[in-house]
Amino acid sequence: MSPQTYQMPKAQDAEARVQLYTYDSVTQWIWGAAVTLSAELGRSLEHKPRARLLLSGGTTPAPVYAALAKSPLDWSAIDVALVDERWLRPDDPDSNARLIRESLLQGNAARARFETLTQPGRPLTEAVATANAHARNAPDVVVLGMGEDGHTASLFPGMRDLDAALSSRQAYVAADATGCPGAGNWHTRISLTPAGLAPARVRVLLIRGQRKRDLLERVLAGEDAHEYPARIAFTTPGAPLHVHWCP
Repeated sequence: MSPQTYQMPKAQDAEARVQLYTYDSVTQWIWGAAVTLSAELGRSLEHKPRARLLLSGGTTPAPVYAALAKSPLDWSAIDVALVDERWLRPDDPDSNARLIRESLLQGNAARARFETLTQPGRPLTEAVATANAHARNAPDVVVLGMGEDGHTASLFPGMRDLDAALSSRQAYVAADATGCPGAGNWHTRISLTPAGLAPARVRVLLIRGQRKRDLLERVLAGEDAHEYPARIAFTTPGAPLHVHWCP
């Protein structure tokens, strides 16, 4: 693994910096990222009774979550929540909640307290309000992803009300991704906002492949989150961003 540090333009706050960790293989990447997450959660538990972990969905981070599940943490003292979710039942095969249950919440890690963003019979407005109530407990570690279009969480380029989401004072908002190719068939979503990301002590971005590395370079070259919403990962004031990448 070789770390590289990207310093943002001088106009940027000194906190908005990025450190890139590169790995030679997928296996190294999986375990390197899992060890990092485990260490940061353990560090949080050294200073307070509970730790809070926000996770993104997708197939890319799933093996990292499976490796993290093997960590000998006190999982009963860890709250696991979601960065975003499609407007689906939490047991739907395409939901992020289902992915987290099947990849992370196994063995000892099944003792973690898991907060889903959706519940059967709960309207969207109530689900968002509940997410914001839970978000009063600031996250210790947030794991982000980045789509081929430069989206992160459920904030997509060209999304309806993207500006409102980026400027919201709430940690979570309802998102309408109608017309955004990266959203696939799931247009209605709940998403973390920059306001929800800002308090996190640790920010991690997990990406793989040369196309994502090339996209990362383009994302880091500017600051406009409307072009690439993934830029909120390092332009939002607060903790630096740690990117873990492998070919």
